Amino acid sequence: MKFTLGIEEEYQVIEPNTRELVSHDQKIVTEAAKIINDQVKAEMHQAMVEIGTNICNDISDARKEVTHLRKTISDIANSLGLKIAAAGTHPFSKWETQLITPHPRYDQIINELQDAARSNLIFGLHVHVGIADKNLALHLVNSLRYFLPHFYALSTNSPFWEGRNTGFKSFRSKVFDKFPRTGIPGVFQTYAEYQSYVDILVKTNCIDNPKKIWWDIRIHPVFPTIEIRICDVPLTIEETLSITAIIQATVAKLYKLKTQNLNFMNYHRALINENKWRAARYGIDGKMIDFGKEEEIGAKDLIRELVDFVDDVVDDLGSRNEINFIEKMLEEGTGADRQIAVYNKTKDITKVVDYITEQTILGI
Repeated sequence: MKFTLGIEEEYQVIEPNTRELVSHDQKIVTEAAKIINDQVKAEMHQAMVEIGTNICNDISDARKEVTHLRKTISDIANSLGLKIAAAGTHPFSKWETQLITPHPRYDQIINELQDAARSNLIFGLHVHVGIADKNLALHLVNSLRYFLPHFYALSTNSPFWEGRNTGFKSFRSKVFDKFPRTGIPGVFQTYAEYQSYVDILVKTNCIDNPKKIWWDIRIHPVFPTIEIRICDVPLTIEETLSITAIIQATVAKLYKLKTQNLNFMNYHRALINENKWRAARYGIDGKMIDFGKEEEIGAKDLIRELVDFVDDVVDDLGSRNEINFIEKMLEEGTGADRQIAVYNKTKDITKVVDYITEQTILGI
């Protein structure tokens, strides 16, 4: 089993003088498509650009792809007098002033979801891990649900919303919660049971296609992948790659357990949601629940336990350096911690935007 990777990142488009989110009128997408073809696309809000890697054989491939894509989009934005920023929310821009991309799909979503969609001015990281067998993918998804708050805590990078420190390390998920079919999914025993659920939604006009199931983890409706969607887009490439590496390693470890006829416990979504809430509120600085021990454990300790848990598959995956970098993330703080530190030092929220744009192109 190769556990191939795909990474999608959503970037903010920034006007350098005001530091506001700004429409790029799809000029970045048009120019980037000449270089990276369909690896760039427009999103519902005109102040957003989304990139997606090709299929990556390993984390080394992923590093080359993400670096190339961030650099390409950044260079094109600069040539147009703009900048890009990687954070789960913009520190102060208001969604009410943002332009929506004209497109029948977005028109339909706006018509259906109204202000829930218009206000969905958030930026995420989606990680795909290749698993072609749908029943195997479902088995792994059921077990992976427990680890979603661990991944999320590491990625927290959206403490500000419309000029306020929200008190959350990730306010992005609070914004997205207004959508239907979001959050931690329940357990499905078989892929047929899951497919029956999708069929009922389509039949009753809840959705017209399974892409409108926006859970924190899902079996992708088109690609032969498991897609983890819970994370804020991280500030730096190194953080994106380390989060991708720990996700890939957890999938590989759970697969290894299954081949040894060992199963990881499936916990109720209501319990996992308690940890997701804590991850959103406190990031890596709070406590989460160890359901096996039925006690609170520091989030950093639980993440270190996860790193130990996957240790025996990391070298085969070639991601030792990226996994080791997680310790640095725990020591130096997530994007949210660092954004808050900049604001506390400067008392100037525009300086937070400057910090985000600097970190976005760090190392490229």
